[in-house]
Amino acid sequence: MYKRVLLKLSGEALSSSGNNFDPQILKNLANELKEVHEKGVEIAIVVGGGNFIRGKMAQNIGIDRVQGDYMGMLATVINALAIQSSLELVGVPTRVQTAIEMPRVAEPYILRRAIRHLEKNRIVIFGGGTGNPYFSTDTTAALRASEIKADVILMAKNGVDGVYSADPKKDPTAVKYDTLTYMDVIQQGLMVMDTTATSMCMDNDIDLVVFNMNAQGNILKAVMGEQIGTIVKKEK
Repeated sequence: MYKRVLLKLSGEALSSSGNNFDPQILKNLANELKEVHEKGVEIAIVVGGGNFIRGKMAQNIGIDRVQGDYMGMLATVINALAIQSSLELVGVPTRVQTAIEMPRVAEPYILRRAIRHLEKNRIVIFGGGTGNPYFSTDTTAALRASEIKADVILMAKNGVDGVYSADPKKDPTAVKYDTLTYMDVIQQGLMVMDTTATSMCMDNDIDLVVFNMNAQGNILKAVMGEQIGTIVKKEK
């Protein structure tokens, strides 16, 4: 069983058709995380903001890329607060820390404080990305996992059960991988994380588990080290 994990969630994973937030998804997520939390696992979360806006999406409507990235960072804070509220409704203690300071809303990101919260068995949710434009929340996940010395990044995908050689929805011959190395991911151009995040995970020897979050109980299975989805390591 992993002792300290970082869960990476996309913003889209919290939403359903026509809704920025799906209350049932948030409720299910909170209950799953509560079960993991009660096992004594230290949990940190990085959440994206793609259910609201991304930098590139903003460019399509005529907004400057940098401005759009800051809008996306603020969207991740909204999602972090939604997850916090859902967790506290089921009795799980949490803290939200943001890379962009907004003291009325959440704590500023301070590494030692984040680690102390984890040691006190609080779930820490990181919002605001890295606080810098041009960096994805994948990179944020790799950075925060490296800083807090997480054992693994759990990359929960919305309806995707692992890493494939091609898009399985478009290519029926696509093959699912059980294990990969980070070098495999880079050399084959597999769209697991962006290249910056992939290189950071490889450099800091952090395992990555890619799995389907929609299957009930998969977060706990991933934490317990069961073979689900695809495991990416530095070496085979």
